[in-house]
Amino acid sequence: MNWRRLFAKRPGAQLTPELRARIRTSFDEAAGDEEHFPSTIDPRIYHVKLIHDHLGNLAGRRVLDVGCGKGRFARVFQQQEPRAELWGLDISQEMLRYVPAGIHTRAGAMTELPFEDSYFDGAYATESLEHAVEIDKAVSEICRVVKPGGRIAIIDKNAEQWGRLHTPEWEKWFTRKELEGLLRRHCREVSSRFVSYWEDVEPDGLFVAWLAVK
Repeated sequence: MNWRRLFAKRPGAQLTPELRARIRTSFDEAAGDEEHFPSTIDPRIYHVKLIHDHLGNLAGRRVLDVGCGKGRFARVFQQQEPRAELWGLDISQEMLRYVPAGIHTRAGAMTELPFEDSYFDGAYATESLEHAVEIDKAVSEICRVVKPGGRIAIIDKNAEQWGRLHTPEWEKWFTRKELEGLLRRHCREVSSRFVSYWEDVEPDGLFVAWLAVK
């Protein structure tokens, strides 16, 4: 598949103020849909284990959940790592209302993270980067706010599987090589692999995990 041609056909290449407002409104409205946008996630899924293993011991460390939604992953890490300082960033203030107490929250766009350079020891994004529209800017911002030597984990959908799921018009998937290239602009170590929700289930190519060290 020619993913460059695929992306060229997709609308919303720029995150205009109008598009940003539409995305925010969409997620504000979706906040009440617990079935499709749950507040919790099974802590046994492989996504949780992979991110935790990559980030390492979080005690005393500051970690950002980029596009956290209702904080379902941060909720698990809060239970597993009570001494960690966890932050959740989301474009939707309504989503952030569901984030558990004790997790810091900030409303904002992934392309303009409202944090200082090197503020975090690590960061992760699970099925959220696909909504950033300007993917290169979002990756640059995630890397900017992580300290040198800090770790970054991104889990999202593979562009080569485009069409398997219904998506909003702004959503953009990316290939392993594309996102590896964007991460390598800022990180000294980058790898990727196909993953499944469950460790004992063979990946079917839909989800990819990108792991990086700045």
